[in-house]
Amino acid sequence: MKKSLIAASIVATFALTSLTTEANASYQWQDTLDQAKGQTVYFNAWGGADNINDYIQWAADRIKEEYDVTLVHVKLTDTSDAVNRVLAEKAAGKDDNGSIDLIWLNGENFRAMKDNNLLFGPFSQALPNYLHYVDENARQSLTQDFGTPVDGMESPWGMAQVIFMYDTATLSSPPKSMAELLNFAKAHPGRITYPEPPQFLGSTFLKQALYELTSYRQALSQPADSVNFDTVTAPLWAYLDKLHKVAWRDGQTFPSSAEEMMRLLDDQEIDIALSFDISAASVQIDKGNLPDTVRSYVFTNGTIGNTHFLAIPYNSSATAGAQVVANFMLSPEAQIKKQNPTVWGDLSVLSYAKLPADEQAKFNALPRGIATLSIEELGQTLPEPHSSWVGALETEWRKRYAQ
Repeated sequence: MKKSLIAASIVATFALTSLTTEANASYQWQDTLDQAKGQTVYFNAWGGADNINDYIQWAADRIKEEYDVTLVHVKLTDTSDAVNRVLAEKAAGKDDNGSIDLIWLNGENFRAMKDNNLLFGPFSQALPNYLHYVDENARQSLTQDFGTPVDGMESPWGMAQVIFMYDTATLSSPPKSMAELLNFAKAHPGRITYPEPPQFLGSTFLKQALYELTSYRQALSQPADSVNFDTVTAPLWAYLDKLHKVAWRDGQTFPSSAEEMMRLLDDQEIDIALSFDISAASVQIDKGNLPDTVRSYVFTNGTIGNTHFLAIPYNSSATAGAQVVANFMLSPEAQIKKQNPTVWGDLSVLSYAKLPADEQAKFNALPRGIATLSIEELGQTLPEPHSSWVGALETEWRKRYAQ
């Protein structure tokens, strides 16, 4: 009898503690909402795609309407420009009223900000929509950003995976590995290329190739300067030396972006394009920029994927407003719209199992697009190497191949 009373007391205490914790969290979030009213959030984010810019403007309109927070999209060509600006402000002693309130980033840019104490937080795990809808156990990249622990210092926004595109009207069986890609290029000179590093997709092409070609995959999860870089990467440079000889424009010139690759594919100058946006082909077909015979595919043994995030600089003057924006971006409403292939097609970071039935139904009803792969078709996602590999690979590539 006494044991039953003790057990009941423990359950009641636990329930009361949980209710108190939820009440405190709700009270604190309401305080954040109150502070955010009237604030302007300067959101520094890549501005190179019209559909993404349009989505951010839609979100800005909704956030203004719902929370009285003004979201201003500061369009970047390179995220590192924003990181360097925050670093310069810190060096100048500008520890408040910084020029940036929110940044879209991941990988080496996140590591640089975290290592230099340029971030506000931790904050993400206290966002209501994070608590309700994100399952940290669903994917390692939610808590490990290119090998750097997130530690609540950035909020997940979307997921991406490398996909390849080809025109079924001109090519029946595309190459499905780096080895097959080289053989295809040799058999069809001038028809294969990739974006020029340090453009992020070009750098990702290097990582994809390295992952497939090296015998030292475990080294990729470690800092690049802690392993024998030359030994690990030797097969990559040998591969590129061969590829460039038979590549588009003899490997002397490279596309500047995924968008340029898709234009070259549309013009039938190349046979394979690539993107980090799984819906890129469907979006461009819908816009009339690619023929409706283009299809997406992934390599047989998987392609690199990652999560991208929103982070708040340490000297933001609108930290409450920035948190409100990050929380809205995690709402089912915002994530469903973003995953629509005719809007953006970006994979949601929300856990389907944690969504209420009506929100699950909305995800289920999303059009997939005629060239967009299903989750099952995307297959295995290869992990990003440690973020230090990006700079190391880009430096060596430019030393060897930049004109």
